[in-house]
Amino acid sequence: MKALNRDQKADIHRYYRVKIQVGLIVSLLAFIILFRVNLTFDSEFEIFTYEQETIEMEEIIQTEHTQPPPPPPRPPVPVAVPNDAIIDEDIMLFDSEFLMDEAFELPPPPAAAQDEEEEPEVFITVETMPELIGGIQSVQERVQYPEIARRAGIEGRVVVQFVIDEQGRVTNPVVVRGIGGGCDEAAVEAVKQARFTPGLQRGRPVKVRYSIPVTFRLTKAD
Repeated sequence: MKALNRDQKADIHRYYRVKIQVGLIVSLLAFIILFRVNLTFDSEFEIFTYEQETIEMEEIIQTEHTQPPPPPPRPPVPVAVPNDAIIDEDIMLFDSEFLMDEAFELPPPPAAAQDEEEEPEVFITVETMPELIGGIQSVQERVQYPEIARRAGIEGRVVVQFVIDEQGRVTNPVVVRGIGGGCDEAAVEAVKQARFTPGLQRGRPVKVRYSIPVTFRLTKAD
């Protein structure tokens, strides 16, 4: 058994150098292969850049706080006045000869007021309306056609308003619708010469407001 162990040991030491040399050679070959192999890699990946979202800040306008107006001042508190003070201030002195049974004599009303009361009223409609004596034809016959209106060819109707008094006469004639050319004045002159039966209200003559039309028309001879 001892002789066998020695032979084994002798064999181990015999191949020790061979194994070391083989290991070195394998290591060198491995390093050479590693250095010769192209270890460069193609960069196939891309870098993506993302746009950063911009956030806009809105300016906040500060609201103005208006203060309400102050309340109105309270009215002053009424102060109670003693009744004695009021009586002392309002002392009335009566004459000993003043008689309550006697009637007071009032002064007469002014003259202007009497005239206004006595002035008769002007009616628009009455129980018996005034009537034009001779009809409207009597007024048309008194019309003097103005030469200026005749040459200018002015035609139309003039309305004259007036007041008929208690005697049936025409007073205060006024043109309410005219045509010009002197026709208005001619119509007023013709109406002034007209006569009416007076208007009656409750059996008595009164003033009545009235109006009549005066026609101006050219003939072929003109």
